[in-house]
Amino acid sequence: MAHPSVTLLRRSRPPDPRDGATQRVAPPDGGFAWISFSAHRLADGETIARAGDDHEVGIVIAEGSASVTAGADRFPGLGSRAGIFDGPPPPVVLVAPGQALEVRAEGPATVLVASAPLAGATPVPTRAIDPATMRVEERGSGQTARRVHHLLPAEAPAAKLILVEVFTPGGNWSSYPPHKHDTQDPPREALLEELYWYRFAKPAQAFAFARVYTADRSLDEALTPMDDDLVLVPRGYHPVGMPAGYDGYYLNVMAGPGRDWRFTLDPDHAWLMDWSPTAPR
Repeated sequence: MAHPSVTLLRRSRPPDPRDGATQRVAPPDGGFAWISFSAHRLADGETIARAGDDHEVGIVIAEGSASVTAGADRFPGLGSRAGIFDGPPPPVVLVAPGQALEVRAEGPATVLVASAPLAGATPVPTRAIDPATMRVEERGSGQTARRVHHLLPAEAPAAKLILVEVFTPGGNWSSYPPHKHDTQDPPREALLEELYWYRFAKPAQAFAFARVYTADRSLDEALTPMDDDLVLVPRGYHPVGMPAGYDGYYLNVMAGPGRDWRFTLDPDHAWLMDWSPTAPR
């Protein structure tokens, strides 16, 4: 079992009156060293403020519309969908370290903020990423079919963060076959921590099954995240199943010493691999 100080499932909380945060994690939560994350539900005109520091920051306008100010840069009217399941990818603003930022909701909005320390990497200038430029992938087949939105993939310019969202139909599996990326062993595998933020088409009662485990089972957790919950993956294999009848979504945040997405399959389940990790990157 996991060490008792490590809690991998984080339940949603009522919005913080200061900035609408329903989730907030940062190292050493979950054994993380790299990833910080917060989810915010904002009413019209409400704001998120963050001082500049040594972190690269990724802002995802997951639902609704908002403006983002980062240093001297301002990006007004960012938004592509009213709800998570409405279709297109969301806009993303990548903010370079050292820039103070403010996010202001333009109507009701759900905003996600991910960050990771620069730690000697070369910073990338602040920019807004247009959803129309993001790659959409249909991955897997049959009961492993899912849709992947590559918001900030490993091949896109950034210093630390990788951001991906995945839509999995009820009854299907994703993050599958089970794989891990917790060892720095290039070119076979690269160390990346990972976080999952969940949403569901039927949020009141829906849930997923998530397992996080290592080969020696020193870590082996079976988790049942619900709407707006987090699962933290500091190490190990990490498959996800959506129960029949409950279409699910998650945002993946990954960060580590580098940004090379290279993983190792669980050899017990590698025979189930039905997609190519060498597809356009």
